[in-house]
Amino acid sequence: MDRLNKHHIPVIVFAVLVATAVGASFASAETTLVVADADSGEHLLEVPVNDGDEVVLSYTHSVEKTPVQDVYVVNGTDLQMDKMVFHSYGAGLPATEPVEQTDDGFVVQANESYEKLPVVPGSIADHTLIVGDEQYDLVELSEGSIIISLTDRSIGDTLPLNSSVVPEHDI
Repeated sequence: MDRLNKHHIPVIVFAVLVATAVGASFASAETTLVVADADSGEHLLEVPVNDGDEVVLSYTHSVEKTPVQDVYVVNGTDLQMDKMVFHSYGAGLPATEPVEQTDDGFVVQANESYEKLPVVPGSIADHTLIVGDEQYDLVELSEGSIIISLTDRSIGDTLPLNSSVVPEHDI
């Protein structure tokens, strides 16, 4: 009997290691960017993201009719605003912050963190969400106010990603 146990120990150790590795992979968190209807909470879009990824909210300034980009960086379950890029001054744009003029336009560095980012997509502003190389038309996606947030979710979770949402186009 002792001889059988000695031969089974490596097999048992291997099985425990494999089970631990499989369990850890299912328990590891995956961060997902979620665009949800502000009223119902219904998820309109879910996109996997990683810490450090840029998420850009791009829109047209309603008065100046020039592009504005709010650039955020994924930081755990927070969207950390990194900078705002715009091409002319108008209502609602930073007037007292230090501004750097670059080839991209006027750049204001920011350091604000958001768990939830409320947005009211509008056809004049043409709100677009850019995640990596994909662009998502928020006006087409929603029928009103939305909340953009990040959530940690285990890879083993059974909630499916919204496969019916197709990116607008590649950059």
